[in-house]
Amino acid sequence: MLAVLLASACAQPPAASEGLAGTQWRLVRFQGGDGTVLVPDDRAKYTVAFMSDGMLSVRFDCNRGRGGWSSPQKNAVVFGPMALTRAMCPRGSLHDHMVRQWPRVRSYMQKNGRLYLSLMADGGIFEFEPAR
Repeated sequence: MLAVLLASACAQPPAASEGLAGTQWRLVRFQGGDGTVLVPDDRAKYTVAFMSDGMLSVRFDCNRGRGGWSSPQKNAVVFGPMALTRAMCPRGSLHDHMVRQWPRVRSYMQKNGRLYLSLMADGGIFEFEPAR
């Protein structure tokens, strides 16, 4: 299996914040800044787990990855480089979209039991529900 590295704004993020630490989520939808709405065919294929030690584990459809994360200030989130497998996902997958947009996430909000990850420059919002 081929692996790639997704780079983001910070090479080594500082320690994780308590707000997201120890939580696991699955994707409900992506609302683009242009009004586009993308919904996964199976929410369980798109997950994110924030570990207490500042590590992050993701599943973007048929690929899995690990990297670092931090929340340097209230409602801010920074993702470090992420190693991600690169299997060819089926047609209609949100994998490529997730890979392109993930490094652009800059903030988060938890409301009514949901997690919202917002992209920079009003590029869009990922909406997650708790993983069961």
